[in-house]
This record gives sequence, C-alpha cells and structure tokens, in this order.
Amino acid sequence: MTPRDGLRRSGQPVAERGMLRWTVHLEGGPRRVNHAAVAVGHKVYSFGGYCSGEDYETLRQIDVHVFNTGQSDKPNSSGKPALSLRWTKLPPVRTGGREHAREVPYMRYGHTAVLVDETIYIWGGRNDTEGACNVLYAFDVNHHRWFTPKISGTVPGARDGHSACVLGKAMYIFGGYEQLADCFSNEIHKLDTSSMCWSLVSARGTPARWRDFHSATIIGTKMFVFGGRADRFGPFHSNNEIYCNKIKIFDTETNCWLNTPTAQLLPEGRRSHSAFSYNGELYIFGGYNARLDRHFNDLWKFNPEVLFTRTARAERPLRATFIGVLLEEGGAEGQGSVSQTATVLLYGGRSHHPLRRNQELSAFIQQTVLRPGSQTQTPGVPERILNELYIEEAADSLSSPDSGSP
Repeated sequence: MTPRDGLRRSGQPVAERGMLRWTVHLEGGPRRVNHAAVAVGHKVYSFGGYCSGEDYETLRQIDVHVFNTGQSDKPNSSGKPALSLRWTKLPPVRTGGREHAREVPYMRYGHTAVLVDETIYIWGGRNDTEGACNVLYAFDVNHHRWFTPKISGTVPGARDGHSACVLGKAMYIFGGYEQLADCFSNEIHKLDTSSMCWSLVSARGTPARWRDFHSATIIGTKMFVFGGRADRFGPFHSNNEIYCNKIKIFDTETNCWLNTPTAQLLPEGRRSHSAFSYNGELYIFGGYNARLDRHFNDLWKFNPEVLFTRTARAERPLRATFIGVLLEEGGAEGQGSVSQTATVLLYGGRSHHPLRRNQELSAFIQQTVLRPGSQTQTPGVPERILNELYIEEAADSLSSPDSGSP
C-alpha cells in the first residue's frame, strides 16, 4: 500500500516589494513524503512520513527529526558562533510497558502537527497495519515527552489527508479521507485545547467541496482552504478525480462559509502543496495534479483584497507532498512583534523523478536585499539570515543526540 497520494485584480509579481530568493542550505536528513512538521522557535520538528522501502506494517514508534536553524555551540573559523543547520534524530522513547507504549504514536503518514504553547499535537494519519487513526497525541517540546490528553466531546472519525490549523487555543480539522465512511470529508471539527473537548462545527453557507491533501491556513479569524483532491460526483471516490483551484474561506467568528470573488488569474488545481501566511497574505507553493501528471514549482500569493498574484519566476525546487514551514525573524528592538524577514523551509516531498524522495532542504527568503556583501543591504536584517546566504550547501548530516554533532 502506498499513501494516497476583496477586490482589485493585479498581475504584478510579488517581487515588487522585495527580492525573493531560493537557497539550498544542505542535502541530507530523512527522505519522506506525507510527513508533518512545525516550527518551534529556531527549530523545525518533523514527524513521521512515508518513504519507499521502509516498513509500515510493523508497529514502531513514530520517528522525530529536528532541524536546527540556530547557532551551534562550536564557533566558526572566525571565532564567531556558527550556524548549526543540522538534522538530529531524537532517540526512541522508553515506554516501560504496553500501557505507556500507547502514549507514543506509531509510525504513520498523512497526519497533521500543530503547535499550541509548548505542546505539539499530532492527529490522524495512517499506516499499513492499523489503518487510519483518530487518537490525539501530544509532544512536550521542552522535555521531548509524549502523552495522550484526556479528551471529551465528539471525536472526528479516523482519517488521513486532512488539514489542521490553530487559532488561539483551538485546533480546526477540515476534510481528509475518512476510513470508516470510505469517502472524502468536508466537515470542520474543533478541538478546544483548554478543555480538551472536541466538537463538530455546525457551519452555515455553501461548504467547501469534500477533499483531501489540501491546505488550510489561518489569517486573522478566517480559515483559507485551497486545493486538494476531490471526486467530480460527490464525496465517494469513483476514479473521477478533480483538483480544486479556488479559495474557500471559513469565518471562525460566525461559523459561516463565505462566498469569495472570482479571480481572473488562478493557479492550476493541485494537491499536496504547501501553504503559509505572511503579513496577512496567503502563499502557495508546489503540489501535484494527477490528471495532468504534473508536479508544480510555482509560487502564488493570495491577498484577500487583490486576489491571486503569481510571483516572478526563479529557480525553485520541483516537488509535491512536502512540508513548508515559516520561520519569522523578529523586528528591531521596540517594534514588538513586527516581522522584518521571513524564511520558509521546504523539506521532503516527491520530485518529478518517480523513484526519488527529495531530501534537500531549501529556504525561500523574502527580504528587500539579500545578496551578501551588497553595499545596499537593508538595515536591520538579522546577521544570521545574511550569514546563511553564504552557505550554498553543507555536508550531508543526520546526527543523533549522543554523537557529539552540533
């Protein structure tokens, strides 16, 4: 078994407000697709995923890899703190019996991961023995400890290929492929992490189509759903796949699906892309369309007031079923939470080569000036970001905590 797989219009490239640049930091780390990742400070935690040749029938603990974008304990050649830019695989958790073993999720793919305060919540996904899962797992990022919170309410059915996003203390689950019903879903489920109570959201308005492997991104108090795989005739899979290319917006304050204006410029429909928000705008990158048998490497921006804009072309990695994680650098002192720069880390996924699982880590830096050594560098750019641009590649590395590697 393999994983299943507003209102002015503008066509100006995103680069009008700043230079966009891709850089490859390193090649190495675990190979996988349909994994889940979340940024915690200067680290990215990656959980599970699928890789051809690995065993997904034997139950084993989900693997956890951590990518450190911060400073190493070891200085560089100039005596300054060096950037780490290394993967570390966390050791398996000692469970001490069958009862405690249930506190740790088994290896899976098609799941989601979100961060609330100091806890990462893993939900859903499947493997080849147990099928899909609907148990909520929690990972304490400070102590690297797993536990299963005591929950109540209406628990969503087991599924994979759903989306999860957080607003305040609430996690919203949308869509996915439900195992028991054997169909696509378009329901919204909400988990209040303060009370650990699940509820099925009674949404008004015309809902988004049933789908899986889409994206859902919070901007303000609204959830923006894009892409995904659906069936032309309804929620059940009839091998008449369609790929959504329009934005659907859900207002979490009114529990209502909103009608969105029709844009003249739209991306191709796709699934397994990556999406993130920055400065109140939605960015979409990559993905795959099976009807076209095409992997994408285009970058799109959706502004609720301007609608879709396609970016200027640049050298970008070509992939689908990968993870994109936004790391924001804080503004200068006294500017509060205003972000001066943003880095998006793209990791894993499937390239156009059918036998290759992409393991290179790329970073997309949005900044006015990014070229090191430039005489017109933007004031206030963190030195760490500028230093990274000198690094085009580093030796492959996947270190363990006790190996002494940074």
